[in-house]
Amino acid sequence: MLFILYMLVLLRFTIFRESWSLDKFMRNGTLNLSLFTGYLPFVRSRNWWRIIYLFGGNIVCFIPFGVYLHYRGFHLLPATICGFLLSFFIESMQYVWGVGVSELDDLILNTLGVFIGAVSAGIFAKKRKK
Repeated sequence: MLFILYMLVLLRFTIFRESWSLDKFMRNGTLNLSLFTGYLPFVRSRNWWRIIYLFGGNIVCFIPFGVYLHYRGFHLLPATICGFLLSFFIESMQYVWGVGVSELDDLILNTLGVFIGAVSAGIFAKKRKK
């Protein structure tokens, strides 16, 4: 039940935002395939909190998914691949629905978050057994 709530919240923040509506379907959103160029304006303006929010948020929001997959018996590589696929789905839907910006860096950072979650859960499980 907690996992379902997590997924609903994740999808609410990533796809079903305030700007989402049925009339925007297939209007094509914005696509950014240049790595981390979206951060440059924030670096230039020294808006470090915005950088931490965007960079860290993309990682932190996907850590629970990695933890969940680990406890469901997924090994590190399959869990990371599932995280990549979830992130790819979200970024694709952002583009299709025209909400937010579909970015390559989000795909990388989200996948990194799943990886960190799975690794952390594995370390915790090993320490707990001892």
